[in-house]
Formats: sequence, C-alpha cells, structure tokens
Amino acid sequence: MRTLGLLGGMAWPSTLEAYRAINTGVAARLGGTHSAPLLVWSADFSEIERLQAAGAGEEAGAMLADAAQRLEAAGAQGLMLCSNTMHRVAEVIEAAVAVPLLHLADATADAVRADRLTRVGLLGTRFTMEDAFYRARLADHGLEVLVPDAPDREVVHRIIYQELIQGRTSRPSKDEYLRIIERLLDRGAEGVIAGCTEIELLVTAEDLPVAYYPTTALHAAAAVAWILEDLPGRGEAP
Repeated sequence: MRTLGLLGGMAWPSTLEAYRAINTGVAARLGGTHSAPLLVWSADFSEIERLQAAGAGEEAGAMLADAAQRLEAAGAQGLMLCSNTMHRVAEVIEAAVAVPLLHLADATADAVRADRLTRVGLLGTRFTMEDAFYRARLADHGLEVLVPDAPDREVVHRIIYQELIQGRTSRPSKDEYLRIIERLLDRGAEGVIAGCTEIELLVTAEDLPVAYYPTTALHAAAAVAWILEDLPGRGEAP
C-alpha cells in the first residue's frame, strides 16, 4: 500500500471524517485487521480562519506548503487536503512537493459525470461558493455549477462557521439548508454537491430527492483507490 499524508485540521471534524472513511474503506477492501498507512498534520483552525477572513491566501498557502513538505519528508507518497475551502491554495501545495495531491474537486466531478449529470448545485463556505478555484475545476470537467443567491450564501456560510465546524447541528439549520437546496433544484440543479465536509453532518442523501455528492466520502474513496494503487492514471507516486 502507498502511504498518504493528510493535511487536516480545517476544521478537525472534517479530518476525523476523512480519517475514518479512509480506514474503513481499506478495511472493507482488504479485510481482517487492515487499516490505511496515513500520516496526519493538523492545523490550528483558528489561525486558518484568521487568514481566510483577512484574505491572506499567500500566507495560508505558505503554511500548508510547509506542512506538505514535512509530510513528504516523513514518507508520504501522496497528499490529501482535508478541506474544500483550502483547495484555493492547492496549486501552491502542488508546487512545493514532488508527490501528487489528490484533488477533491476531481473526485467529486468524476462521481457527478458517472451519473451522467451536467448541472449541479454547490453548497460550501462563502469562499468555495464565490471564488473561482473550485467552480472552475468542476467546470473543467464539463459541469455547470449553480450556487445560492447572496443572502442564502451568507446563511450557508454562517451555519458552517458558527455551528458545524464546532460539531453542532440543529433542526432549524437543517431546515434552512433544505430550503436553500430546494431553490437550487427549482433553478435546474440535477444534483447537489456538499462542498464542505461539515455539511455532510447536517444533510444526508436520504434528505434529498436528487443525487447528493458528499465530497469527503468521495475524496476518501479516491484516496482508498490510490492507496491500493487502483488509480494508476492519476496522481502516481514517484
């Protein structure tokens, strides 16, 4: 098996879910007491949040690039960034190391295209919904991406930061998300991407009448395939 380095802590619940899903996936494939060979670096999310709010992308990129180099030096043959939002600095991380970064948006787009859908709604932090780094990557795969209107984007973002990243969920917040998703469906969305790990703690596939794409689960599945060398055409280890 290949050794994968996890860039996590953005926030810690997302890393927990990724770690759990990867190990569960490897165990399901190999049986017995098998688990995944992983190296984990975990950020202090308070510092990441400060950099996000300040628009200090260069500083955040440098921090994560340094962490990626540490994981590579420790023996990681590939990397996984356990955050949708911080994929905004994915190119900086990739440039800092010689090992591949398994890009979350690629894994998500592969799943959407496998279902033969072309128009999807995207929920995530304000940065993920509004900045081009994520939507453009999905568009490169031929997908049309719909995001909520500005007031609804603020609701989605607020609930993530004030509740979900702290591990808290509530019925009123879930109802708000379902209302916003319904508006996306009315605009023609054929499926919905949960573009923030913590959203998966609030909304599940059973809540929706259309295809649902929980990005952490999809990213973890791609990581399992890579660890077990099922994806020779993408992100090969040196």
